[in-house]
Amino acid sequence: MDNGTELKKVKEWIADSERIVFFGGAGTSTESGIPDFRSAAGLYNEAQGKGVPPEVMLSHTYFMEHTESFFEFYKSRMIYKDAAPNAAHRALAALERGGKLKAVVTQNIDGLHQAAGSRTVFELHGSVRRNRCIDCGAFYDLESMLALDGVVPRCSACAGVVKPDVVLYEEPLDQATWAGALEAIRGADLLIVGGTSLTVYPAAGLVDEFRGARLVLINRDETGYDRRAGAIFRESIGETLRELTSAT
Repeated sequence: MDNGTELKKVKEWIADSERIVFFGGAGTSTESGIPDFRSAAGLYNEAQGKGVPPEVMLSHTYFMEHTESFFEFYKSRMIYKDAAPNAAHRALAALERGGKLKAVVTQNIDGLHQAAGSRTVFELHGSVRRNRCIDCGAFYDLESMLALDGVVPRCSACAGVVKPDVVLYEEPLDQATWAGALEAIRGADLLIVGGTSLTVYPAAGLVDEFRGARLVLINRDETGYDRRAGAIFRESIGETLRELTSAT
């Protein structure tokens, strides 16, 4: 089936739907200049190049035992404070304003969905834009955390380490966030999955909770869920979502 026919079909699905949910991963933000994790130029390969497996460098244990090395990597390669929402983020925000999209479930930590105007966003892996002192609990937004002196950000009130509100390896997902994402996906009548290989669990398992009949995948590479999808797009996620949501 040609791409134009697929676009027309999914645009009709969107017009007929009332409870759309978008589930996205790192590929949603690559068009904003934020590298993904697992490609040749991704962050995981860079961590590996430092001689430390990424699952170790981005773990709770490494954060606690090698705090300065953790923040050297985190600040230089995990924060993109000048990144702006791309066409994908903007299209989803517009779909929410139109009353069609009920929630965004994201594995990303960049906050670009909210920057584009999305209001109901479940950030499964947290956000670089929220930070808290591990001793006194004082809150720091991204700018105020980066303004703290030293490689390791220390609380101006108690000198405790200010930790990003990002889920590291060995740490559990926030249960309230998980529950909200689960409820949204179970209640969706159309699920659009974009920019994710669907290989990172438990997040990828959320697709198994979708009870509707219309599943759309937007990803450059094949996924383990391709056979379940009613439509698949391999093109740019920004351009695809812009086309799908135009005049809808």
